[in-house]
Amino acid sequence: MLMRFKIISILQFFLFSFGLTFAQQQPLSPTLQSPKLSPQDKFGAAIDLINKYYVDTVNTQKLTEYAIIGMLKELDPHSAYMTEEEMKKMDEPLQGNFEGIGVQFNILNDTIEVMSPISGGPSEKLGILAGDKIVKIEGKDAAGVKITNEDVLKKLRGNKGTVVNISILRRGVKNLIDFSIVRDKIPIYTLDAAYMATPEIGYIKINRFGATSDTEFKEGLSKLKQKGMKSLILDLRGNPGGYLNSAIELANEFLQENKLIVYTQGLTSPKNESFSTYGGEFKEGKLAILIDRGSASASEIVSGAMQDWDRAIVIGQRSFGKGLVQKPFRLSDGSTLKITIARYYTPSGRCIQIPYSEGVEKYYKALSDRLATGELFHADSIHFPDSLKSFTMINKRTVYGGGGIMPDIFVPVDTTKNTPYYFDLFAKGVFNTFSLEYVDKNREQIKKDYPDFETFKTKFIVDKKFLSTFLDYAEKKGVKKNKKEIKISQDLITNQIRAWITRQIWVNGEYLQIVNEINPEYKKAIEAIQGDTFTKMNIKYK
Repeated sequence: MLMRFKIISILQFFLFSFGLTFAQQQPLSPTLQSPKLSPQDKFGAAIDLINKYYVDTVNTQKLTEYAIIGMLKELDPHSAYMTEEEMKKMDEPLQGNFEGIGVQFNILNDTIEVMSPISGGPSEKLGILAGDKIVKIEGKDAAGVKITNEDVLKKLRGNKGTVVNISILRRGVKNLIDFSIVRDKIPIYTLDAAYMATPEIGYIKINRFGATSDTEFKEGLSKLKQKGMKSLILDLRGNPGGYLNSAIELANEFLQENKLIVYTQGLTSPKNESFSTYGGEFKEGKLAILIDRGSASASEIVSGAMQDWDRAIVIGQRSFGKGLVQKPFRLSDGSTLKITIARYYTPSGRCIQIPYSEGVEKYYKALSDRLATGELFHADSIHFPDSLKSFTMINKRTVYGGGGIMPDIFVPVDTTKNTPYYFDLFAKGVFNTFSLEYVDKNREQIKKDYPDFETFKTKFIVDKKFLSTFLDYAEKKGVKKNKKEIKISQDLITNQIRAWITRQIWVNGEYLQIVNEINPEYKKAIEAIQGDTFTKMNIKYK
């Protein structure tokens, strides 16, 4: 009897609670109950009801944007919504220019220091020099006010033709120097470096595929040819991609006429094939392409096409695996929808897009999982199903789709010299601040002792005394000395000291020449070109 009373009480409680809830709701509109509502009408109706009945004031514009962002996330990892400002920032590096005063700067001790005026820019024309400190902007203090990189960009960038007034503190000059700078178009380069790795091997690194990439490549290649280049290392490591057409243009530089470079195809996008033409500046000669897990999209188009045509040896680790093509659709308010319209395929028919059916979070986590599975250290940790097997166009070598470009020569990531001490030096910005302060104090002496980069590269050595000075500086910056870990990482530390000092003096990619001195992929590429690897693999370079 007691149990029966408890059950009835519980039922009464639930009936009372639900009755209260239902009593407080308004009857549903017949319109909303109609099965004929289109998805567009349904969305509009939801927004309308929220506006009319929601308990608080609603920002309808933001709500709509959140809904669009959520909707696009359900499609694939690369379809996206961008505001007008976000789109402008994203396009700027790919378009090849921005508008401003034309300086590369760094912030040292809460002061803006000019690393280098950009060649041909308005600052260089007025005589602003590396090492100058910008202490006032429009008469207001710009030093000692906790200025940030974002603050500097806001103050110094602006529309072409507008004027910004700055005051410079220059070492050896007693009074401030005032400049009125007329802002202008400033080039953004996608080519980081072009230099001779050996007397016959050239090296070019491209950081992304922008509107000017092919032009920059041709200019760099021409200079290397004049120096006697016969073979080329093309470095696409860390290159996230960019414009599809730029990738096609670059691939055309290496292939003989009428070779398929890439084709795209989607549900509403018919098959579109791109072929090489008679033009091209390096259709003969040994070509080695460096890739890693940061090489994506356009980088994979180039490396995939060269691999499929047995034109180059691809060296490094498996690339990212982005095989989707986005098209931007600009809305009337200036915002943009970037919608995936097709997949791209390499000449052998490979789609190298990694799976994304389990969601965006899992998709991007796949990259970090490569470390956990050991694939960055052992090539045999990577497994491709036979269903994804393809064959190269000339030699019929086995290649795979469905997960990035697998290199012909796998070079494991070397972590044997990495230590917590070494990573802490980066985390606390020690390499950057030390090199800035060292160059700031010794700029004139450095120029005197090392009048050009080749002299610096050959003669500037980080000896025990210099290393000790650096380690003492690091300790003052909060990186406690660890003799065991310093010994393990010493080669990396000394290389980074030289590279960062180089970076403060020369800004045309010379620092990469220092970094590459101990880089395993770079050294493997030189070894492959100088040895008989191309002959053994029957790679077409003549």
